[in-house]
Amino acid sequence: MKAFRTHLIAILASLLFVLSGAAALAEDTGSQETLMAAITVNVNSASAEELAEKLDGVGESRAQGIVEYREEHGPFTSVEQLLEVKGIGVATLDKNRARIQL
Repeated sequence: MKAFRTHLIAILASLLFVLSGAAALAEDTGSQETLMAAITVNVNSASAEELAEKLDGVGESRAQGIVEYREEHGPFTSVEQLLEVKGIGVATLDKNRARIQL
């Protein structure tokens, strides 16, 4: 009987350990979603400052170019349209693709 209790306690402890790991993973996934929401930016409504802050490799000058392009040509209809902005190349677009909202 004592061996049974020992095994039962070991099984319960293992189960508790697994469940706590699953809960931590779920919390981490939620944190990743929150983080992604925090670093996405709508190129059709963001200010130059916000664009420069949230887009990797885009400083104030390029961010201002995005705003000026938007004001001159209307809202962006595709992410690839950003390639028409002076200073925005394929590499910059690709590393920011997940951050860009229209």
